[in-house]
Amino acid sequence: MADEHLTPDPVVPDYSDACVTRLVPALLDGPEGPDGWPDWLPAEVGEASRVLLLVLDGLGWRQLQARADRAPSITALRGGPITTVAPTTTAAALTSISTGVPPGEHGVVGYRIAVGGADVGAHAEVLNALRWTTARGDARRRHDPRAFQPCSLFGDQWPPVVTRRAFLESGFTAAHLSDTRLVGYDDRAGLVQSVVDAFAGGEAFVYAYWDDIDRTAHEFGLAGHYDEELTACDAMVAELLDRLPSDTAVVVTADHGQVHVDDQMLELPTAVSGLIDGQSGEARFRWLHSRPGAAIELAAAASEAFSDVAWVRSVDQVVADGWLGPIVTGSARRRLGDVAVVPHEPVAIVDPAEHTSIHLIGRHGSLTADEVLVPALCAVT
Repeated sequence: MADEHLTPDPVVPDYSDACVTRLVPALLDGPEGPDGWPDWLPAEVGEASRVLLLVLDGLGWRQLQARADRAPSITALRGGPITTVAPTTTAAALTSISTGVPPGEHGVVGYRIAVGGADVGAHAEVLNALRWTTARGDARRRHDPRAFQPCSLFGDQWPPVVTRRAFLESGFTAAHLSDTRLVGYDDRAGLVQSVVDAFAGGEAFVYAYWDDIDRTAHEFGLAGHYDEELTACDAMVAELLDRLPSDTAVVVTADHGQVHVDDQMLELPTAVSGLIDGQSGEARFRWLHSRPGAAIELAAAASEAFSDVAWVRSVDQVVADGWLGPIVTGSARRRLGDVAVVPHEPVAIVDPAEHTSIHLIGRHGSLTADEVLVPALCAVT
């Protein structure tokens, strides 16, 4: 077992300041907003006539800095790193961006969420938040997305949201982008044109989302194809800067970073699996749901099994340490497990009930700097 003194500290999101949760409130309210203007956003952004918030899914700060030569337009923007939310996964983070609140408040607490109370055994379900499905299929009627995530979006404004056409009717879109004006695109050129058209039509704020950096990292890891996709995204940002009207602030951020895991998959040992009724979360932020009365024993067994590669915390510790934000609602708490196993090494925790269409090489979810730090980079045309 590794020396405990060498175990890194988790990078807990800075919900009170430099966090993606503050982006939309700041950009919509401006310098006169109730929370003031963040000192990590250039002042001229708040003074611009128009704002584009572009989210590049999966572009971590550290991955960007290691490939600055691949992204000269993006790295030339002003700004620096901020934190995303915990867990560092798309469903939680995108909902935090659109609502401006941490996962403990909006309740989209991960990728696979327990929706049957504390027990995820035979009589409960685990919701895949991105697909909005359970083992029984489409879950939109059983778990209404708008009721599941009750927080207001974009400060109760109604902005245009430019996203992939395939996502327009999804349950997750209903949960984190309802009551917006959705504009669908099919390719990179379509995203750019949709943004240009929105501002030409007089819009003051546009939100745009591109997911291929994340998709590429999952399938191919953090080299080769990943570098090519980053270069293509850099060209997209350059085109936007060139084509958008003057006095438009372009703000580039992300929902999480990535780590290269590949085949470093760890199964639960019998001493742990014998104490659980099921799992939720994701492979790098795994929730274990204990059998009745076994939570303390489960925490000890999981710590014994994984403390050399992961932070192991009880649900009470996760909540008390503010990983999910300063507020965790009752409904959000009921969606959590009893013990969290959150790797700080490049490994993934296997759940036999979790199925993916491809082998995931790049992954995210944990609280390492590679996964938590994301860019907040800006320019005014």
